[in-house]
Amino acid sequence: MTGQRMTPILYSFRRCPYAMRARLAVTSSGVRVELREILLRDKPPAFLAASPSGTVPCLVWDAGVVDESLDVMRWALRQADPERWLEMPEAGWSWIRRADGPFKAALDRVKYASRHPAAEVEAGRAVAIGFFTDLEAQLGEWIFDHASLADFAILPFVRQYVFIDKAWFDAQPWPKLQGWLARFLASERFGAVMVKHPVWAEGDPPLIMG
Repeated sequence: MTGQRMTPILYSFRRCPYAMRARLAVTSSGVRVELREILLRDKPPAFLAASPSGTVPCLVWDAGVVDESLDVMRWALRQADPERWLEMPEAGWSWIRRADGPFKAALDRVKYASRHPAAEVEAGRAVAIGFFTDLEAQLGEWIFDHASLADFAILPFVRQYVFIDKAWFDAQPWPKLQGWLARFLASERFGAVMVKHPVWAEGDPPLIMG
């Protein structure tokens, strides 16, 4: 039918924290998208043709391509934001920048310690501890007075760091941080975005999410 709008396509990889936070925002918004699970070691031609960066998440819709995870989150929440995730103080963007910048770099050094000199790994641990200590001081139930974009943009990366050494994390004096992560991991929302789906192949029937 002429003028019919396409269902947006979201290319994703289940374990990637960037793709995870995009899926979290899509589920919060209720926007319907076609989810295409891919393998990063075997990227399909349709994905490579769509994504300028060749990374997930990548959203394809009528108006073009959204190729950065935070932009996908904002795109979804601008369609609908029933939980008011975008209603956060300006400080929320500072938290996200800190998580995506220094903390993510520290995470990579610690997670892939064998690839880095020992001094860099220890410096990474110090950065992560500083980030966690500051989060502990900021947190109530959420970073601000209700769940916001900041919480769900940051939680997938905190999860990734924590599971490098969960016993170490559990032994730290961070009860609010530990509770924040535990509630996230036990939530229906996390369970929903972490469902395993078959790897997409050209010609597969659409898998609709949202």
